[in-house]
Amino acid sequence: MDTLGVVETRTIASGVLLSDAMMKEADVELVRASTICSGRYIIFIAGGRDAVATSVKLAEDSDHSLVGNFVISNVSPQLLHVLQKGSVTHTGGALGLVECRNVSSGVVAADSAIKHSDVLLLRLVTGQGINGKSYFVLSGDVASVKDATQRAESILGKNLIESIVIPRPNDSVVRSLIKGIQ
Repeated sequence: MDTLGVVETRTIASGVLLSDAMMKEADVELVRASTICSGRYIIFIAGGRDAVATSVKLAEDSDHSLVGNFVISNVSPQLLHVLQKGSVTHTGGALGLVECRNVSSGVVAADSAIKHSDVLLLRLVTGQGINGKSYFVLSGDVASVKDATQRAESILGKNLIESIVIPRPNDSVVRSLIKGIQ
């Protein structure tokens, strides 16, 4: 699996219908599909580039209203791991947090940030309990975390809400950020 497809729908019913159709359209794996706040639905699929692109195109061409959709080639293994497992352990270093207006653009920004800089993706929160927004948490040396958050900011544009870098985070703050699985 080298490609990730992301489809975010405005309604739950459309999301469920499209996830089924996308799975039937091409040989892809359903990484995760679930409701998110504001009555939206998020679908993550993985597989070969052509298969993922075919499935996402089916959703894009449907009559269902999408919030966003993306195909990410050469997806970071870190991103896939965090999508499947929820979070990883912080081993020290600075923290960066990037908050996004929706889930689909946040996933693209997280992938780009971790490919661009020597950082670790600690957590990716995708919409539930935060009104359909997303945020991700990065760790590494201060310069790398700053570089990664700046990369995410440039990718997000108008979909950026805010980003921060904490050079020496308090252990309690770190635990509160990465303890839950979203």
